[in-house]
Amino acid sequence: MSVYSFQAKLSSGEEISLETYKGKVMLIVNTASQCGYTPQYEGLERLYETYKENGFTVLGFPCNQFGEQEPGSNEEISSFCSLNYNVTFPIFQKIDVNGKNAHPLYQYLREQAPEDSDLDKEGAFYKIIRDKMPELLEGSKIRWNFTKFLIDKNGNVLKRLAPTTKPEVIAGDIKKLLVK
Repeated sequence: MSVYSFQAKLSSGEEISLETYKGKVMLIVNTASQCGYTPQYEGLERLYETYKENGFTVLGFPCNQFGEQEPGSNEEISSFCSLNYNVTFPIFQKIDVNGKNAHPLYQYLREQAPEDSDLDKEGAFYKIIRDKMPELLEGSKIRWNFTKFLIDKNGNVLKRLAPTTKPEVIAGDIKKLLVK
């Protein structure tokens, strides 16, 4: 099994198989339009523009499970991303990433990478989650918006990165995977 085993609906409503991205390095991200990390769309788009010709893509999955920071419709979300951040990478329909209604792709991603490989347990983000929403630290739950999963060309989940990780920090890993 790999990420290619799953299907998802683009914001337009078109259902596609993730096998469409076979042979590409992927960065799968749960996103939100009204989050403190929303400006990461800019960095994600820059990564996409820089490396898309070499076999890289970003896949954005809007989610409203964290502070209700993604309240819009799929059409509104797509428009927001385009107008405010010139996003051209694929944006999918809004999904749940945790709980009984979690999208099967995210259930799989959480199983494959149950922990943020770079979560700073001394940092402010971790302390806020620990003090105000400790249930998000249980098991493999996604901690917040803009958690990132790096996927290799064979559909293997390599690592899960914390919401606080800026997209540009991942560029080195992407470059290495593209030359393999």
